Amino acid sequence: MIRALSCAALSCLALPLAASLSEAATPVPSPPLVNVRAYILVDHFSSRVLGAYHADQRVEPASLTKLMTAYVVFAALAEQRLKLTDLVTISQHAWRAEGSRSFVKVGAAVPVDILIKGMIVQSGNDATIALAERLGGTEGQFVDLMNRRAQQLGMQASHFANSDGLPDPNHYTSARDMARLADALIRDFPEYYPLFSIREFQWENIRQSNRNGLLGRDPSVDGLKTGHTESAGWCLVSSANRNGMRLVSVVMGAPNDRLRDEASATLLNYGYTFYETVHVKAAHETVLKPRVWESANEFVAVGPPYEVYATVTRGEGAGLKTSAHLNTEPLIAPLTAGQIVGELTVESAGGEVIARTPLVPATDAPLGSLWTRAFDSVALWFH
Repeated sequence: MIRALSCAALSCLALPLAASLSEAATPVPSPPLVNVRAYILVDHFSSRVLGAYHADQRVEPASLTKLMTAYVVFAALAEQRLKLTDLVTISQHAWRAEGSRSFVKVGAAVPVDILIKGMIVQSGNDATIALAERLGGTEGQFVDLMNRRAQQLGMQASHFANSDGLPDPNHYTSARDMARLADALIRDFPEYYPLFSIREFQWENIRQSNRNGLLGRDPSVDGLKTGHTESAGWCLVSSANRNGMRLVSVVMGAPNDRLRDEASATLLNYGYTFYETVHVKAAHETVLKPRVWESANEFVAVGPPYEVYATVTRGEGAGLKTSAHLNTEPLIAPLTAGQIVGELTVESAGGEVIARTPLVPATDAPLGSLWTRAFDSVALWFH
Protein backbone atom coordinates (compact mmCIF):
# COMPACT_ATOMS: atom_id res chain seq x y z
CA MET A 1 0.00 0.00 0.00
CA ILE A 2 1.24 3.55 -0.81
CA ARG A 3 1.07 6.13 1.97
CA ALA A 4 1.44 9.90 1.58
CA LEU A 5 4.11 11.75 3.58
CA SER A 6 5.26 15.35 3.93
CA CYS A 7 8.88 15.85 2.92
CA ALA A 8 11.70 18.37 3.13
CA ALA A 9 14.22 19.05 0.42
CA LEU A 10 17.53 17.33 -0.17
CA SER A 11 19.46 16.56 -3.31
CA CYS A 12 17.39 13.86 -5.05
CA LEU A 13 18.01 10.79 -7.12
CA ALA A 14 15.87 10.69 -10.28
CA LEU A 15 15.75 7.21 -11.75
CA PRO A 16 13.73 6.24 -14.88
CA LEU A 17 12.27 2.75 -14.72
CA ALA A 18 13.40 0.23 -17.31
CA ALA A 19 11.17 -0.03 -20.38
CA SER A 20 9.34 -3.32 -20.62
CA LEU A 21 6.02 -2.75 -22.37
CA SER A 22 4.70 -0.81 -25.35
CA GLU A 23 5.88 2.79 -25.74
CA ALA A 24 2.60 4.41 -26.70
CA ALA A 25 -0.12 4.69 -24.08
CA THR A 26 -3.57 3.34 -24.97
CA PRO A 27 -6.43 5.85 -24.59
CA VAL A 28 -8.58 4.81 -21.63
CA PRO A 29 -12.38 4.97 -21.92
CA SER A 30 -14.60 5.57 -18.92
CA PRO A 31 -15.23 2.52 -16.72
CA PRO A 32 -18.01 0.30 -18.10
CA LEU A 33 -21.64 0.67 -17.11
CA VAL A 34 -22.82 -2.48 -15.35
CA ASN A 35 -26.23 -3.31 -13.92
CA VAL A 36 -25.48 -3.27 -10.18
CA ARG A 37 -26.23 -1.00 -7.21
CA ALA A 38 -22.55 -0.38 -6.45
CA TYR A 39 -19.14 -1.56 -7.59
CA ILE A 40 -15.41 -0.92 -7.29
CA LEU A 41 -12.38 -2.19 -9.22
CA VAL A 42 -9.01 -1.95 -7.46
CA ASP A 43 -5.45 -3.00 -8.23
CA HIS A 44 -4.39 -5.16 -5.29
CA PHE A 45 -0.70 -4.26 -5.29
CA SER A 46 -0.84 -0.50 -5.88
CA SER A 47 -4.29 0.12 -4.30
CA ARG A 48 -5.25 2.31 -7.28
CA VAL A 49 -9.01 2.46 -7.92
CA LEU A 50 -9.65 1.86 -11.63
CA GLY A 51 -13.39 2.30 -11.53
CA ALA A 52 -16.13 2.88 -8.97
CA TYR A 53 -19.87 3.48 -8.75
CA HIS A 54 -21.53 4.28 -5.42
CA ALA A 55 -18.50 2.61 -3.82
CA ASP A 56 -19.13 4.23 -0.42
CA GLN A 57 -22.88 3.75 -0.38
CA ARG A 58 -24.25 1.61 2.46
CA VAL A 59 -25.29 -1.81 1.12
CA GLU A 60 -26.14 -5.21 2.55
CA PRO A 61 -23.27 -7.70 2.32
CA ALA A 62 -25.37 -10.90 2.42
CA SER A 63 -22.95 -13.86 2.44
CA LEU A 64 -19.99 -11.62 1.64
CA THR A 65 -20.11 -11.32 5.43
CA LYS A 66 -18.38 -14.69 5.51
CA LEU A 67 -15.22 -13.02 4.19
CA MET A 68 -15.03 -11.16 7.52
CA THR A 69 -15.78 -14.38 9.39
CA ALA A 70 -13.02 -16.07 7.39
CA TYR A 71 -10.56 -13.29 8.27
CA VAL A 72 -11.16 -13.80 11.99
CA VAL A 73 -10.89 -17.59 11.61
CA PHE A 74 -7.66 -17.34 9.58
CA ALA A 75 -6.19 -14.99 12.19
CA ALA A 76 -6.96 -17.58 14.87
CA LEU A 77 -5.24 -20.26 12.79
CA ALA A 78 -2.20 -18.04 12.24
CA GLU A 79 -2.01 -17.31 15.97
CA GLN A 80 -2.37 -21.04 16.72
CA ARG A 81 -5.54 -20.50 18.75
CA LEU A 82 -7.23 -22.88 16.34
CA LYS A 83 -6.11 -25.84 14.23
CA LEU A 84 -7.55 -27.22 11.02
CA THR A 85 -7.81 -30.63 12.68
CA ASP A 86 -9.73 -29.37 15.74
CA LEU A 87 -13.19 -30.91 16.09
CA VAL A 88 -16.17 -28.60 16.58
CA THR A 89 -19.45 -29.90 18.01
CA ILE A 90 -22.42 -28.57 16.06
CA SER A 91 -24.88 -26.77 18.33
CA GLN A 92 -28.65 -26.50 17.97
CA HIS A 93 -28.21 -22.82 17.05
CA ALA A 94 -25.81 -23.66 14.23
CA TRP A 95 -27.86 -26.61 13.02
CA ARG A 96 -31.05 -24.55 12.85
CA ALA A 97 -29.39 -21.80 10.79
CA GLU A 98 -31.62 -20.33 8.11
CA GLY A 99 -30.58 -19.91 4.48
CA SER A 100 -27.85 -21.86 2.72
CA ARG A 101 -26.52 -24.88 4.56
CA SER A 102 -23.57 -27.28 4.39
CA PHE A 103 -25.62 -30.08 5.96
CA VAL A 104 -23.70 -30.65 9.19
CA LYS A 105 -25.68 -32.53 11.84
CA VAL A 106 -26.51 -31.36 15.32
CA GLY A 107 -24.19 -32.91 17.89
CA ALA A 108 -21.68 -34.03 15.25
CA ALA A 109 -17.97 -33.34 15.75
CA VAL A 110 -16.76 -31.76 12.51
CA PRO A 111 -13.14 -30.77 11.70
CA VAL A 112 -12.42 -27.05 11.35
CA ASP A 113 -11.07 -27.72 7.86
CA ILE A 114 -14.45 -29.05 6.71
CA LEU A 115 -16.36 -26.21 8.35
CA ILE A 116 -14.18 -23.63 6.59
CA LYS A 117 -14.81 -25.29 3.23
CA GLY A 118 -18.51 -25.47 4.03
CA MET A 119 -18.49 -21.75 4.80
CA ILE A 120 -16.47 -20.66 1.75
CA VAL A 121 -17.49 -23.13 -0.96
CA GLN A 122 -21.09 -23.93 -0.06
CA SER A 123 -21.66 -20.67 1.86
CA GLY A 124 -23.17 -22.75 4.63
CA ASN A 125 -24.65 -20.67 7.44
CA ASP A 126 -24.57 -23.69 9.75
CA ALA A 127 -20.82 -24.20 9.26
CA THR A 128 -20.24 -20.46 9.66
CA ILE A 129 -22.10 -20.22 12.97
CA ALA A 130 -20.32 -23.33 14.26
CA LEU A 131 -16.95 -21.66 13.62
CA ALA A 132 -18.17 -18.44 15.23
CA GLU A 133 -19.27 -20.28 18.36
CA ARG A 134 -15.98 -22.19 18.52
CA LEU A 135 -13.93 -18.98 18.56
CA GLY A 136 -16.29 -16.57 20.31
CA GLY A 137 -18.12 -18.81 22.75
CA THR A 138 -21.34 -17.40 21.32
CA GLU A 139 -22.09 -16.00 17.88
CA GLY A 140 -22.71 -12.58 19.45
CA GLN A 141 -19.27 -12.48 21.06
CA PHE A 142 -17.70 -13.57 17.77
CA VAL A 143 -19.46 -10.71 16.00
CA ASP A 144 -17.69 -8.34 18.40
CA LEU A 145 -14.41 -9.80 17.14
CA MET A 146 -15.54 -9.23 13.55
CA ASN A 147 -16.30 -5.57 14.18
CA ARG A 148 -12.97 -5.02 15.95
CA ARG A 149 -11.08 -6.56 13.04
CA ALA A 150 -13.09 -4.47 10.59
CA GLN A 151 -12.04 -1.29 12.40
CA GLN A 152 -8.40 -2.41 12.37
CA LEU A 153 -8.62 -2.91 8.60
CA GLY A 154 -10.07 0.57 8.07
CA MET A 155 -13.57 -0.63 7.16
CA GLN A 156 -15.21 2.54 8.46
CA ALA A 157 -18.48 2.03 6.55
CA SER A 158 -19.14 -1.48 7.88
CA HIS A 159 -20.91 -2.97 10.86
CA PHE A 160 -21.74 -6.63 11.38
CA ALA A 161 -24.65 -8.04 13.37
CA ASN A 162 -24.12 -11.73 12.61
CA SER A 163 -21.50 -14.09 11.19
CA ASP A 164 -23.40 -15.42 8.17
CA GLY A 165 -24.95 -12.38 6.46
CA LEU A 166 -28.69 -12.74 7.02
CA PRO A 167 -30.47 -9.37 6.81
CA ASP A 168 -30.40 -7.11 9.86
CA PRO A 169 -30.82 -3.31 10.12
CA ASN A 170 -27.41 -3.08 11.85
CA HIS A 171 -25.65 -5.27 9.29
CA TYR A 172 -24.11 -3.27 6.44
CA THR A 173 -20.96 -2.50 4.46
CA SER A 174 -19.80 -0.74 1.27
CA ALA A 175 -18.19 -1.92 -1.95
CA ARG A 176 -14.97 -0.11 -0.97
CA ASP A 177 -14.87 -1.84 2.42
CA MET A 178 -15.36 -5.24 0.79
CA ALA A 179 -12.40 -4.50 -1.49
CA ARG A 180 -10.31 -3.58 1.58
CA LEU A 181 -11.29 -6.87 3.19
CA ALA A 182 -10.46 -8.88 0.07
CA ASP A 183 -7.05 -7.19 -0.17
CA ALA A 184 -6.38 -8.01 3.48
CA LEU A 185 -7.30 -11.68 3.02
CA ILE A 186 -4.98 -11.98 0.01
CA ARG A 187 -2.14 -10.09 1.71
CA ASP A 188 -2.34 -11.45 5.26
CA PHE A 189 -3.22 -15.10 4.67
CA PRO A 190 -1.60 -16.36 1.45
CA GLU A 191 -1.53 -19.88 2.89
CA TYR A 192 -5.33 -19.93 3.23
CA TYR A 193 -6.30 -17.86 0.20
CA PRO A 194 -6.36 -20.94 -2.13
CA LEU A 195 -9.46 -22.11 -0.23
CA PHE A 196 -11.42 -19.49 -2.19
CA SER A 197 -10.65 -21.21 -5.50
CA ILE A 198 -11.96 -24.67 -4.50
CA ARG A 199 -14.59 -25.59 -7.09
CA GLU A 200 -16.26 -28.28 -4.97
CA PHE A 201 -15.76 -30.60 -2.02
CA GLN A 202 -17.52 -33.58 -0.52
CA TRP A 203 -18.58 -34.24 3.07
CA GLU A 204 -20.52 -37.33 4.17
CA ASN A 205 -21.37 -38.22 0.56
CA ILE A 206 -22.79 -34.77 -0.17
CA ARG A 207 -21.07 -32.95 -3.02
CA GLN A 208 -21.01 -29.19 -2.50
CA SER A 209 -20.16 -26.76 -5.32
CA ASN A 210 -18.76 -23.25 -5.32
CA ARG A 211 -21.30 -20.61 -6.38
CA ASN A 212 -18.67 -18.31 -7.93
CA GLY A 213 -19.38 -18.83 -11.62
CA LEU A 214 -16.21 -17.02 -12.71
CA LEU A 215 -14.02 -19.82 -11.33
CA GLY A 216 -15.12 -22.02 -14.21
CA ARG A 217 -15.17 -19.31 -16.87
CA ASP A 218 -11.88 -17.48 -16.33
CA PRO A 219 -8.74 -19.41 -15.31
CA SER A 220 -7.16 -16.22 -13.93
CA VAL A 221 -9.95 -15.84 -11.34
CA ASP A 222 -9.03 -17.52 -8.03
CA GLY A 223 -11.54 -16.12 -5.53
CA LEU A 224 -13.29 -14.89 -3.51
CA LYS A 225 -17.01 -15.13 -2.53
CA THR A 226 -20.62 -14.76 -3.63
CA GLY A 227 -23.55 -13.41 -1.66
CA HIS A 228 -27.30 -13.17 -2.10
CA THR A 229 -30.46 -12.32 -0.22
CA GLU A 230 -33.67 -10.90 -1.62
CA SER A 231 -32.95 -7.48 -0.13
CA ALA A 232 -29.20 -7.40 -0.90
CA GLY A 233 -29.46 -8.66 -4.46
CA TRP A 234 -26.70 -10.72 -6.04
CA CYS A 235 -23.17 -9.82 -4.90
CA LEU A 236 -19.67 -11.00 -5.76
CA VAL A 237 -16.15 -10.18 -4.62
CA SER A 238 -13.76 -11.60 -7.21
CA SER A 239 -10.02 -11.49 -7.74
CA ALA A 240 -7.91 -12.43 -10.71
CA ASN A 241 -4.18 -12.63 -11.39
CA ARG A 242 -2.96 -12.19 -14.96
CA ASN A 243 0.80 -12.15 -15.50
CA GLY A 244 1.42 -10.92 -11.96
CA MET A 245 -1.18 -8.13 -12.05
CA ARG A 246 -3.90 -8.80 -9.48
CA LEU A 247 -7.24 -6.99 -9.59
CA VAL A 248 -10.10 -7.10 -7.10
CA SER A 249 -13.64 -6.48 -8.30
CA VAL A 250 -16.65 -5.96 -6.00
CA VAL A 251 -20.19 -5.87 -7.40
CA MET A 252 -23.18 -5.35 -5.11
CA GLY A 253 -26.89 -5.74 -5.80
CA ALA A 254 -27.05 -7.22 -9.30
CA PRO A 255 -30.54 -8.32 -10.44
CA ASN A 256 -29.53 -11.99 -10.86
CA ASP A 257 -26.53 -14.31 -10.69
CA ARG A 258 -25.85 -14.18 -14.44
CA LEU A 259 -25.64 -10.38 -14.49
CA ARG A 260 -23.55 -10.47 -11.31
CA ASP A 261 -20.94 -12.70 -12.97
CA GLU A 262 -21.04 -10.70 -16.21
CA ALA A 263 -20.55 -7.42 -14.35
CA SER A 264 -17.52 -8.73 -12.49
CA ALA A 265 -16.00 -10.20 -15.66
CA THR A 266 -16.57 -6.94 -17.53
CA LEU A 267 -14.83 -4.91 -14.84
CA LEU A 268 -11.86 -7.26 -14.65
CA ASN A 269 -11.43 -7.28 -18.43
CA TYR A 270 -11.60 -3.48 -18.49
CA GLY A 271 -8.82 -3.24 -15.92
CA TYR A 272 -6.54 -5.68 -17.67
CA THR A 273 -7.16 -4.18 -21.11
CA PHE A 274 -6.37 -0.57 -20.28
CA TYR A 275 -3.98 -0.67 -17.31
CA GLU A 276 -0.68 -2.22 -16.29
CA THR A 277 0.96 -2.49 -12.88
CA VAL A 278 4.68 -1.86 -12.61
CA HIS A 279 6.89 -3.17 -9.81
CA VAL A 280 8.84 -0.05 -8.86
CA LYS A 281 11.03 -1.11 -5.92
CA ALA A 282 11.52 -4.21 -3.81
CA ALA A 283 10.97 -4.10 -0.07
CA HIS A 284 14.13 -2.81 1.67
CA GLU A 285 15.88 -2.19 -1.65
CA THR A 286 18.62 0.43 -1.12
CA VAL A 287 17.55 3.74 -2.65
CA LEU A 288 19.83 6.14 -0.78
CA LYS A 289 22.88 5.67 1.40
CA PRO A 290 23.24 8.94 3.31
CA ARG A 291 25.82 10.01 5.85
CA VAL A 292 24.68 9.65 9.48
CA TRP A 293 26.43 12.05 11.84
CA GLU A 294 27.50 11.13 15.38
CA SER A 295 26.87 7.45 14.58
CA ALA A 296 28.98 4.34 14.97
CA ASN A 297 27.99 3.63 11.35
CA GLU A 298 29.09 6.40 8.99
CA PHE A 299 26.46 5.54 6.35
CA VAL A 300 23.10 3.74 6.43
CA ALA A 301 21.17 2.07 3.61
CA VAL A 302 17.68 3.55 3.19
CA GLY A 303 14.78 2.03 1.23
CA PRO A 304 11.04 1.33 1.19
CA PRO A 305 9.68 -0.91 3.98
CA TYR A 306 7.49 -2.87 1.53
CA GLU A 307 7.11 -3.62 -2.18
CA VAL A 308 6.26 -0.53 -4.22
CA TYR A 309 3.93 -0.74 -7.23
CA ALA A 310 2.32 1.79 -9.54
CA THR A 311 -0.68 1.21 -11.81
CA VAL A 312 -0.74 3.28 -14.99
CA THR A 313 -2.38 3.39 -18.39
CA ARG A 314 -1.13 0.47 -20.45
CA GLY A 315 1.97 1.54 -22.34
CA GLU A 316 3.03 4.23 -19.85
CA GLY A 317 5.06 1.98 -17.57
CA ALA A 318 8.30 2.61 -19.43
CA GLY A 319 8.09 6.34 -18.78
CA LEU A 320 7.83 6.24 -15.01
CA LYS A 321 10.45 8.07 -12.94
CA THR A 322 11.34 7.81 -9.29
CA SER A 323 12.92 10.37 -6.99
CA ALA A 324 14.10 9.88 -3.43
CA HIS A 325 14.89 12.39 -0.71
CA LEU A 326 15.30 12.67 3.04
CA ASN A 327 12.85 14.53 5.23
CA THR A 328 15.62 16.36 7.10
CA GLU A 329 19.32 16.96 6.61
CA PRO A 330 21.68 16.20 8.16
CA LEU A 331 20.73 12.81 9.60
CA ILE A 332 21.93 12.56 13.19
CA ALA A 333 22.18 9.39 15.25
CA PRO A 334 20.59 7.49 16.78
CA LEU A 335 18.33 6.04 14.07
CA THR A 336 16.38 2.80 14.30
CA ALA A 337 15.59 0.34 11.55
CA GLY A 338 12.11 1.13 10.20
CA GLN A 339 12.15 4.78 11.33
CA ILE A 340 10.75 7.03 8.59
CA VAL A 341 13.51 9.33 7.35
CA GLY A 342 12.49 10.11 3.78
CA GLU A 343 10.19 9.51 0.85
CA LEU A 344 10.23 7.79 -2.53
CA THR A 345 8.05 9.42 -5.18
CA VAL A 346 6.89 7.84 -8.44
CA GLU A 347 5.99 10.16 -11.30
CA SER A 348 4.41 9.60 -14.68
CA ALA A 349 6.16 10.67 -17.86
CA GLY A 350 4.13 13.88 -17.67
CA GLY A 351 5.37 14.68 -14.18
CA GLU A 352 2.24 13.67 -12.23
CA VAL A 353 2.95 12.09 -8.83
CA ILE A 354 1.15 8.74 -8.86
CA ALA A 355 2.67 6.99 -5.84
CA ARG A 356 4.55 7.79 -2.65
CA THR A 357 6.12 5.53 -0.07
CA PRO A 358 8.23 6.19 3.04
CA LEU A 359 11.94 5.46 3.20
CA VAL A 360 13.40 3.78 6.28
CA PRO A 361 16.86 2.61 7.40
CA ALA A 362 17.55 -1.07 6.83
CA THR A 363 19.55 -1.26 10.07
CA ASP A 364 20.01 0.72 13.25
CA ALA A 365 22.45 3.61 13.26
CA PRO A 366 23.43 3.81 16.97
CA LEU A 367 25.35 6.59 18.64
CA GLY A 368 29.09 6.46 18.13
CA SER A 369 31.85 6.85 20.67
CA LEU A 370 32.41 10.05 22.62
CA TRP A 371 35.23 10.91 20.22
CA THR A 372 33.02 10.32 17.15
CA ARG A 373 30.21 12.41 18.55
CA ALA A 374 32.56 15.25 19.56
CA PHE A 375 34.31 15.27 16.18
CA ASP A 376 31.03 15.20 14.21
CA SER A 377 29.47 17.85 16.45
CA VAL A 378 32.28 20.23 15.53
CA ALA A 379 32.15 19.20 11.85
CA LEU A 380 28.42 19.95 11.71
CA TRP A 381 29.19 23.62 12.45
CA PHE A 382 30.83 23.81 9.02
CA HIS A 383 28.35 21.51 7.21
